[in-house]
Amino acid sequence: MLTVEILVSAALGLATVLVVCTGLVVRFKSPQPRQREESENYFLCIDEKHERQRLGSLSDEPTVDLSIIVPAYNEEERLPVLLKDIREYVTARRQGEPKFSYELIIMDDGSRDKTVDVAMDFARTHKMRELKAVRHVINRGKGGAVTQGIMCSLGRYIMFCDADGATRFSDIDALLAQAKKSAIEGRVVAIGSRNNQALSDTVVERSHVRAFLQWGFHTYVTILGVRGVRDTQCGFKLFSREAARRIFPNMHVERFIFDVEILLLARYHHIPVAEVPVNWHEVAGSKMSIVRDSIQMALDLLAVRLNYMLGNWKVSQTAKD
Repeated sequence: MLTVEILVSAALGLATVLVVCTGLVVRFKSPQPRQREESENYFLCIDEKHERQRLGSLSDEPTVDLSIIVPAYNEEERLPVLLKDIREYVTARRQGEPKFSYELIIMDDGSRDKTVDVAMDFARTHKMRELKAVRHVINRGKGGAVTQGIMCSLGRYIMFCDADGATRFSDIDALLAQAKKSAIEGRVVAIGSRNNQALSDTVVERSHVRAFLQWGFHTYVTILGVRGVRDTQCGFKLFSREAARRIFPNMHVERFIFDVEILLLARYHHIPVAEVPVNWHEVAGSKMSIVRDSIQMALDLLAVRLNYMLGNWKVSQTAKD
Protein backbone atom coordinates (compact mmCIF):
# COMPACT_ATOMS: atom_id res chain seq x y z
CA MET A 1 0.00 0.00 0.00
CA LEU A 2 2.87 2.31 0.88
CA THR A 3 4.47 1.59 -2.48
CA VAL A 4 1.28 2.64 -4.30
CA GLU A 5 1.12 5.86 -2.32
CA ILE A 6 4.73 6.63 -3.19
CA LEU A 7 4.10 6.00 -6.88
CA VAL A 8 1.00 8.21 -6.86
CA SER A 9 2.86 10.99 -5.08
CA ALA A 10 5.74 10.72 -7.55
CA ALA A 11 3.33 10.81 -10.50
CA LEU A 12 1.56 13.87 -9.08
CA GLY A 13 4.89 15.57 -8.47
CA LEU A 14 6.06 14.84 -12.01
CA ALA A 15 2.76 16.09 -13.43
CA THR A 16 3.08 19.29 -11.41
CA VAL A 17 6.62 19.85 -12.70
CA LEU A 18 5.46 19.28 -16.28
CA VAL A 19 2.57 21.72 -15.88
CA VAL A 20 4.83 24.36 -14.37
CA CYS A 21 7.48 23.88 -17.09
CA THR A 22 4.81 24.07 -19.79
CA GLY A 23 3.48 27.29 -18.29
CA LEU A 24 6.97 28.80 -18.12
CA VAL A 25 7.79 27.90 -21.74
CA VAL A 26 4.49 29.31 -23.02
CA ARG A 27 4.77 32.42 -20.86
CA PHE A 28 8.37 33.37 -21.54
CA LYS A 29 9.26 31.75 -24.89
CA SER A 30 6.15 32.47 -26.98
CA PRO A 31 6.99 34.88 -29.83
CA GLN A 32 5.42 38.33 -29.70
CA PRO A 33 5.65 39.85 -33.23
CA ARG A 34 5.60 43.64 -33.25
CA GLN A 35 3.50 45.79 -35.57
CA ARG A 36 5.14 47.52 -38.51
CA GLU A 37 6.49 51.01 -38.04
CA GLU A 38 5.04 53.49 -40.58
CA SER A 39 8.40 53.82 -42.36
CA GLU A 40 8.45 50.04 -42.90
CA ASN A 41 5.45 50.32 -45.25
CA TYR A 42 7.69 51.83 -47.94
CA PHE A 43 10.52 50.61 -50.15
CA LEU A 44 13.46 52.23 -51.93
CA CYS A 45 14.07 51.73 -55.63
CA ILE A 46 15.95 53.43 -58.47
CA ASP A 47 12.90 55.15 -59.91
CA GLU A 48 14.20 58.72 -60.25
CA LYS A 49 10.78 60.31 -59.72
CA HIS A 50 9.55 58.11 -56.90
CA GLU A 51 12.52 56.59 -55.10
CA ARG A 52 10.38 55.87 -52.00
CA GLN A 53 7.13 54.04 -52.72
CA ARG A 54 4.46 52.27 -50.69
CA LEU A 55 4.60 48.49 -50.50
CA GLY A 56 1.89 46.25 -51.90
CA SER A 57 0.01 43.54 -50.03
CA LEU A 58 -0.28 39.77 -50.22
CA SER A 59 -4.05 40.28 -50.40
CA ASP A 60 -3.66 42.21 -53.68
CA GLU A 61 -3.91 40.54 -57.07
CA PRO A 62 -0.50 39.44 -58.42
CA THR A 63 1.27 41.74 -60.89
CA VAL A 64 4.51 39.80 -61.53
CA ASP A 65 5.41 36.18 -62.15
CA LEU A 66 7.85 35.77 -59.27
CA SER A 67 8.60 37.58 -56.01
CA ILE A 68 12.04 36.97 -54.52
CA ILE A 69 12.39 37.80 -50.83
CA VAL A 70 15.89 38.13 -49.36
CA PRO A 71 16.17 38.61 -45.57
CA ALA A 72 19.41 40.45 -44.86
CA TYR A 73 21.15 41.47 -41.65
CA ASN A 74 24.63 43.00 -41.96
CA GLU A 75 25.13 41.36 -45.38
CA GLU A 76 27.14 44.04 -47.22
CA GLU A 77 29.90 41.55 -48.03
CA ARG A 78 27.90 38.44 -48.96
CA LEU A 79 24.87 40.02 -50.66
CA PRO A 80 26.57 40.97 -53.97
CA VAL A 81 27.23 37.29 -54.76
CA LEU A 82 23.53 36.48 -54.51
CA LEU A 83 22.47 39.58 -56.48
CA LYS A 84 24.84 38.60 -59.29
CA ASP A 85 23.44 35.06 -59.28
CA ILE A 86 19.85 36.32 -59.46
CA ARG A 87 20.65 38.78 -62.24
CA GLU A 88 22.32 36.05 -64.32
CA TYR A 89 19.32 33.78 -63.81
CA VAL A 90 16.80 36.45 -64.82
CA THR A 91 18.86 37.42 -67.89
CA ALA A 92 19.05 33.80 -69.04
CA ARG A 93 15.37 33.15 -68.40
CA ARG A 94 14.26 36.22 -70.33
CA GLN A 95 16.07 34.95 -73.39
CA GLY A 96 13.49 32.17 -73.56
CA GLU A 97 10.65 34.05 -71.86
CA PRO A 98 10.89 37.75 -72.79
CA LYS A 99 7.76 38.58 -70.78
CA PHE A 100 9.00 37.01 -67.55
CA SER A 101 8.45 39.52 -64.71
CA TYR A 102 9.70 39.56 -61.16
CA GLU A 103 10.41 41.69 -58.11
CA LEU A 104 13.39 41.37 -55.81
CA ILE A 105 12.68 42.54 -52.25
CA ILE A 106 15.68 43.02 -49.98
CA MET A 107 14.42 43.01 -46.39
CA ASP A 108 17.11 44.84 -44.46
CA ASP A 109 16.49 43.65 -40.90
CA GLY A 110 17.94 46.55 -38.93
CA SER A 111 21.46 46.19 -40.32
CA ARG A 112 24.26 48.30 -38.88
CA ASP A 113 26.38 48.13 -42.01
CA LYS A 114 25.78 49.25 -45.61
CA THR A 115 23.52 46.41 -46.72
CA VAL A 116 20.91 48.71 -48.26
CA ASP A 117 23.56 50.92 -49.89
CA VAL A 118 25.19 47.87 -51.46
CA ALA A 119 21.83 46.66 -52.80
CA MET A 120 20.91 50.05 -54.22
CA ASP A 121 24.36 50.52 -55.78
CA PHE A 122 23.97 47.15 -57.50
CA ALA A 123 20.52 48.17 -58.77
CA ARG A 124 21.86 51.45 -60.19
CA THR A 125 24.89 49.82 -61.79
CA HIS A 126 22.83 47.15 -63.52
CA LYS A 127 19.65 49.22 -64.02
CA MET A 128 17.70 46.71 -61.95
CA ARG A 129 14.41 48.54 -61.47
CA GLU A 130 12.82 45.41 -60.04
CA LEU A 131 14.92 45.66 -56.86
CA LYS A 132 13.14 47.03 -53.80
CA ALA A 133 14.86 47.66 -50.47
CA VAL A 134 12.91 47.78 -47.22
CA ARG A 135 14.50 48.93 -43.96
CA HIS A 136 13.37 47.54 -40.62
CA VAL A 137 13.75 50.06 -37.82
CA ILE A 138 14.47 47.28 -35.30
CA ASN A 139 15.83 43.81 -35.98
CA ARG A 140 13.03 41.23 -36.03
CA GLY A 141 14.96 38.11 -36.92
CA LYS A 142 15.13 36.11 -40.13
CA GLY A 143 11.61 34.74 -39.78
CA GLY A 144 10.17 38.19 -39.22
CA ALA A 145 12.01 39.61 -42.22
CA VAL A 146 10.78 36.79 -44.46
CA THR A 147 7.18 37.08 -43.23
CA GLN A 148 7.07 40.85 -43.67
CA GLY A 149 8.57 40.54 -47.15
CA ILE A 150 6.08 37.92 -48.25
CA MET A 151 3.16 39.88 -46.79
CA CYS A 152 3.96 42.75 -49.19
CA SER A 153 4.86 40.66 -52.25
CA LEU A 154 3.05 40.78 -55.60
CA GLY A 155 4.17 37.57 -57.32
CA ARG A 156 2.11 34.66 -58.61
CA TYR A 157 4.84 32.57 -57.04
CA ILE A 158 6.77 33.80 -54.03
CA MET A 159 10.09 32.50 -52.79
CA PHE A 160 12.68 33.42 -50.21
CA CYS A 161 16.38 32.66 -50.24
CA ASP A 162 19.25 33.35 -47.88
CA ALA A 163 21.44 36.38 -48.55
CA ASP A 164 24.64 34.34 -48.46
CA GLY A 165 23.96 32.72 -51.85
CA ALA A 166 24.64 29.25 -50.44
CA THR A 167 22.03 27.70 -52.77
CA ARG A 168 22.51 28.00 -56.52
CA PHE A 169 19.69 30.33 -57.52
CA SER A 170 18.94 28.63 -60.84
CA ASP A 171 17.68 25.66 -58.79
CA ILE A 172 14.49 27.71 -58.50
CA ASP A 173 13.49 26.16 -61.82
CA ALA A 174 13.37 22.71 -60.21
CA LEU A 175 11.17 24.05 -57.39
CA LEU A 176 8.83 25.77 -59.86
CA ALA A 177 8.52 22.61 -61.97
CA GLN A 178 7.73 20.46 -58.94
CA ALA A 179 5.32 23.05 -57.56
CA LYS A 180 3.28 23.00 -60.76
CA LYS A 181 3.10 19.20 -60.61
CA SER A 182 2.15 19.01 -56.94
CA ALA A 183 -0.31 21.91 -56.60
CA ILE A 184 -3.84 21.22 -55.38
CA GLU A 185 -6.36 23.98 -56.12
CA GLY A 186 -3.48 26.35 -56.77
CA ARG A 187 -1.87 25.74 -53.38
CA VAL A 188 1.62 24.29 -52.96
CA VAL A 189 4.88 24.73 -51.09
CA ALA A 190 8.16 23.58 -52.70
CA ILE A 191 11.21 23.54 -50.47
CA GLY A 192 14.87 23.09 -51.24
CA SER A 193 16.48 20.11 -49.55
CA ARG A 194 20.11 19.40 -48.73
CA ASN A 195 19.28 15.82 -47.73
CA ASN A 196 18.03 14.29 -50.98
CA GLN A 197 21.29 14.01 -52.89
CA ALA A 198 20.91 10.25 -53.17
CA LEU A 199 17.98 10.96 -55.50
CA SER A 200 19.79 13.43 -57.74
CA ASP A 201 23.12 14.74 -58.96
CA THR A 202 23.01 17.84 -56.75
CA VAL A 203 25.98 18.71 -54.54
CA VAL A 204 26.03 19.67 -50.86
CA GLU A 205 29.11 20.83 -48.99
CA ARG A 206 28.78 21.21 -45.20
CA SER A 207 30.95 20.71 -42.11
CA HIS A 208 30.62 17.56 -39.99
CA VAL A 209 29.49 19.63 -37.00
CA ARG A 210 26.72 21.24 -39.02
CA ALA A 211 25.65 17.87 -40.43
CA PHE A 212 25.46 16.36 -36.93
CA LEU A 213 23.44 19.28 -35.57
CA GLN A 214 21.04 19.08 -38.50
CA TRP A 215 20.51 15.38 -37.84
CA GLY A 216 19.79 16.07 -34.17
CA PHE A 217 17.43 18.92 -34.97
CA HIS A 218 15.59 16.82 -37.56
CA THR A 219 15.05 14.10 -34.94
CA TYR A 220 13.70 16.66 -32.46
CA VAL A 221 11.38 18.19 -35.07
CA THR A 222 10.07 14.73 -35.98
CA ILE A 223 9.29 13.98 -32.31
CA LEU A 224 7.34 17.24 -32.02
CA GLY A 225 5.16 16.43 -34.99
CA VAL A 226 6.66 17.63 -38.30
CA ARG A 227 7.14 14.38 -40.19
CA GLY A 228 7.90 13.55 -43.79
CA VAL A 229 10.28 16.47 -44.43
CA ARG A 230 14.00 15.67 -44.41
CA ASP A 231 15.29 19.25 -44.37
CA THR A 232 13.06 21.84 -42.70
CA GLN A 233 15.73 24.55 -42.42
CA CYS A 234 17.04 25.07 -45.95
CA GLY A 235 16.70 28.79 -46.76
CA PHE A 236 15.28 28.22 -50.23
CA LYS A 237 11.49 27.87 -50.26
CA LEU A 238 8.78 28.60 -52.85
CA PHE A 239 5.05 29.20 -52.39
CA SER A 240 2.13 29.62 -54.72
CA ARG A 241 0.31 32.86 -53.91
CA GLU A 242 -2.73 30.97 -52.64
CA ALA A 243 -0.56 28.94 -50.27
CA ALA A 244 1.24 32.04 -48.98
CA ARG A 245 -2.09 33.76 -48.33
CA ARG A 246 -3.07 30.99 -45.93
CA ILE A 247 0.27 30.50 -44.23
CA PHE A 248 1.90 33.87 -43.62
CA PRO A 249 -0.96 35.89 -42.06
CA ASN A 250 -0.86 33.24 -39.31
CA MET A 251 2.87 33.34 -38.62
CA HIS A 252 4.12 34.12 -35.11
CA VAL A 253 7.78 33.08 -35.05
CA GLU A 254 10.34 35.70 -36.09
CA ARG A 255 13.55 33.80 -35.37
CA PHE A 256 15.23 30.77 -36.92
CA ILE A 257 12.49 28.23 -36.09
CA PHE A 258 10.00 29.98 -38.39
CA ASP A 259 10.57 27.36 -41.13
CA VAL A 260 8.94 24.73 -38.93
CA GLU A 261 5.89 26.91 -38.26
CA ILE A 262 5.52 27.34 -42.04
CA LEU A 263 5.36 23.57 -42.45
CA LEU A 264 2.95 23.16 -39.51
CA LEU A 265 0.59 25.71 -41.06
CA ALA A 266 0.89 24.09 -44.49
CA ARG A 267 -0.13 20.78 -42.97
CA TYR A 268 -3.04 22.42 -41.12
CA HIS A 269 -4.33 23.82 -44.41
CA HIS A 270 -3.71 20.52 -46.26
CA ILE A 271 -1.26 22.26 -48.60
CA PRO A 272 1.08 19.81 -50.35
CA VAL A 273 4.78 20.22 -49.55
CA ALA A 274 7.23 19.07 -52.21
CA GLU A 275 10.88 18.57 -51.23
CA VAL A 276 13.35 19.21 -54.05
CA PRO A 277 17.13 18.53 -54.01
CA VAL A 278 19.25 21.68 -54.44
CA ASN A 279 22.93 22.49 -54.83
CA TRP A 280 24.21 24.00 -51.60
CA HIS A 281 27.56 24.88 -50.05
CA GLU A 282 28.43 26.29 -46.66
CA VAL A 283 29.38 29.98 -46.76
CA ALA A 284 31.48 31.71 -44.11
CA GLY A 285 30.02 34.64 -42.18
CA SER A 286 26.89 33.05 -40.69
CA LYS A 287 25.18 35.14 -37.98
CA MET A 288 24.05 31.96 -36.19
CA SER A 289 25.70 30.77 -32.98
CA ILE A 290 25.69 26.98 -33.10
CA VAL A 291 25.25 26.38 -29.34
CA ARG A 292 23.17 29.42 -28.30
CA ASP A 293 20.82 29.41 -31.27
CA SER A 294 20.36 25.62 -31.20
CA ILE A 295 19.09 25.87 -27.61
CA GLN A 296 16.94 28.87 -28.55
CA MET A 297 15.44 27.00 -31.51
CA ALA A 298 14.62 23.97 -29.36
CA LEU A 299 12.76 26.12 -26.81
CA ASP A 300 11.02 28.15 -29.53
CA LEU A 301 9.81 25.00 -31.26
CA LEU A 302 8.44 23.62 -28.01
CA ALA A 303 6.63 26.93 -27.41
CA VAL A 304 5.14 26.83 -30.92
CA ARG A 305 3.81 23.29 -30.49
CA LEU A 306 2.38 24.06 -27.06
CA ASN A 307 0.60 27.22 -28.24
CA TYR A 308 -1.08 25.38 -31.11
CA MET A 309 -1.91 22.34 -28.96
CA LEU A 310 -3.40 24.46 -26.17
CA GLY A 311 -5.40 26.59 -28.60
CA ASN A 312 -3.62 29.83 -27.68
CA TRP A 313 -2.97 30.51 -31.35
CA LYS A 314 -5.92 30.44 -33.74
CA VAL A 315 -5.42 29.86 -37.46
CA SER A 316 -7.18 32.20 -39.88
CA GLN A 317 -8.29 30.87 -43.27
CA THR A 318 -7.81 34.13 -45.19
CA ALA A 319 -5.09 36.70 -45.85
CA LYS A 320 -4.81 39.79 -43.71
CA ASP A 321 -2.89 43.01 -44.29
